[in-house]
Amino acid sequence: MQEIILIKYGEIILKGLNRHIFEDKLVRNIRTAVGTDARVYKSRATIYAEPAEGADVDVLMQKILKVFGIVYAVRAAVCEKDMETIGKTVLSYLNVAGRKTFKVETKRADKTFSLKSPEVSAEIGGMILDAYPHLKVDVRNPEITVNVEIREAGAYVYAEKQKGQGGMPTGSAGKVMLLLSGGIDSPVAGYMMGKRGTCMDAVHFFSPPFTSEKAKEKVLDLARILAQYTGGMRVHIVPFTEQQLQMKAKCPAEHLTILMRRMMMQIACHIAADTGAGAVVTGESLGQVASQTLEAIGVTDACATMPCFRPLIGMDKEDIISIARRIGSFETSILPYEDCCTIFVPKHPTTKPRLEKILESEALIDTEGLIQKALEETIHVDV
Repeated sequence: MQEIILIKYGEIILKGLNRHIFEDKLVRNIRTAVGTDARVYKSRATIYAEPAEGADVDVLMQKILKVFGIVYAVRAAVCEKDMETIGKTVLSYLNVAGRKTFKVETKRADKTFSLKSPEVSAEIGGMILDAYPHLKVDVRNPEITVNVEIREAGAYVYAEKQKGQGGMPTGSAGKVMLLLSGGIDSPVAGYMMGKRGTCMDAVHFFSPPFTSEKAKEKVLDLARILAQYTGGMRVHIVPFTEQQLQMKAKCPAEHLTILMRRMMMQIACHIAADTGAGAVVTGESLGQVASQTLEAIGVTDACATMPCFRPLIGMDKEDIISIARRIGSFETSILPYEDCCTIFVPKHPTTKPRLEKILESEALIDTEGLIQKALEETIHVDV
């Protein structure tokens, strides 16, 4: 029996005259995800993925469901557009016999088909009841919904819809630069921005010998997890040891966290501008730690040369952890390898910094020289 994957999208439908641009982008992204394992094409607000001979359809589904822009996808059986064949396909392809209740839903995209959608549903329902008299119809809460779609190319039969990531196709909303630490929050922030159609690179700050090679590999692993959704990305690894040591030696301890965040922001903006990104992204959530108060965020943003997006700003930790578990980053994020944000943390960091006081502390170090040194020593890793 021939199988096909039917792919449905949602928000793209609202794009009016530009809709075809987003649809074509989504098709290209799906083709990139599946490679030569399927033929992907579009027709009438549905994208089709025909598995190549010998392709593992389960693996194809998992790849497709990670592509942003897809609301849901289904594995469907393909058959001829006559009622007897459709009924036989339903009975042989779907696990109807093991259920107690069912309903049939029909979509008739091909208006030349002789029966209307309710008539198809009623006739297929009758065939199911004839084959399995113990079953009952339940239109409100059935154990299985039998879906029949009748289109120009044929009829398609399926039951389970698997939820996709939703959002917009990667690359349809420009490029951003993610500040990627080894924690739980920043990978989720990257995922959330990817869901809005951005492609991205990442910046990671690395402070040997205070942070280990395992900490750096952990971050690259997080980038690889993100790349399953956003496509490939380049990670810009910035050495940050000398910068932190100078701040610790010359600046008030209570200002260290804010000073570090401001320098990270400036470096990230430089790299973003050089690589064509139009904004930087952080995993900050309002009030979560001392550097994420309203005042601290304002002082940090004062040095930014482009917009800074914080998609997690209104989320609590449980919400963030829930998404991290779902996208597969949580178990990597909690590995016990310190990043540079957790070293040299003052006992009593300021939570309501004033910009003029922070600028006075910043004047005690060669900020421009330290930024330039970090940029010159940055290494780049493609994942």
